[in-house]
Amino acid sequence: MVSGTDFRFGIALGTVDAGFAAKCRRAEELGYDVISIPDHLGAPAPFPSVVAAAAATERMRVGTFVLNVPFYNPALLARDIQSTSTLTGGRFELGVGAGHMKSEFDDAGLPWWPSKIRIGFLAKTLEQLRERVPDLPPLLIGGHGEGMLSLAAQHADIVGFSGIKQVPGKPPGTFEQADADELGKRVAFVRDRAEREQEYNMLIQGVVPEDHPYAGAPQVLTGSPERMAEELLARSERYGFTYYTVLEPSMEAFAPVIDLVRPRPRA
Repeated sequence: MVSGTDFRFGIALGTVDAGFAAKCRRAEELGYDVISIPDHLGAPAPFPSVVAAAAATERMRVGTFVLNVPFYNPALLARDIQSTSTLTGGRFELGVGAGHMKSEFDDAGLPWWPSKIRIGFLAKTLEQLRERVPDLPPLLIGGHGEGMLSLAAQHADIVGFSGIKQVPGKPPGTFEQADADELGKRVAFVRDRAEREQEYNMLIQGVVPEDHPYAGAPQVLTGSPERMAEELLARSERYGFTYYTVLEPSMEAFAPVIDLVRPRPRA
């Protein structure tokens, strides 16, 4: 049985504006544990945003969720990671991936390699990071395919299950959600290959207060806060997830679920 004290809750903030610091403080008030910043071309730069989030909060951990590692030169990436870890007072968690949006690579003028090559680049980059960064932050590796999950089983402290997959035969960037059985197989795949004790993260793609056609999809929570809490606990028991991340638009709607799953001590 998973205890409420075992859970962590993260919020992925995709916008940085004049109200960013207040938004980070609000996330802390609501009981979130981690502020994470995605890495997409046209969105805020992840490293300065992570530093700003740490400066605006007192206890929260901060991280990337996740870096598109083929965007980066490994030596320069190591410099950014080390500086960010120092400036955040050791609260930094490094989330990495191999990239999945061809349009962003095209826009940046970067080559769009086949998945196997991108994953290989990520693996080699991790080797260089361990050489260049003496105290590498906790490492989250996120993905869905066997190549990424094999890498995560071998290297990650935190395995991030995105729950989305490329639709076969469709243009790159066309995704669909995995169903409950497939997600279970992915978790079992990692568990069978894991070389260490790991934390499992689920990215919640949607928090819908009312009934919704996607009800039952593992990456979507629906209904009242009480129902969503029950769904979350059921996912934890079935798959072993103890770390959940929601997207910025769901920050307020999901907050009551945190208090139901992990009640706060009374003042």
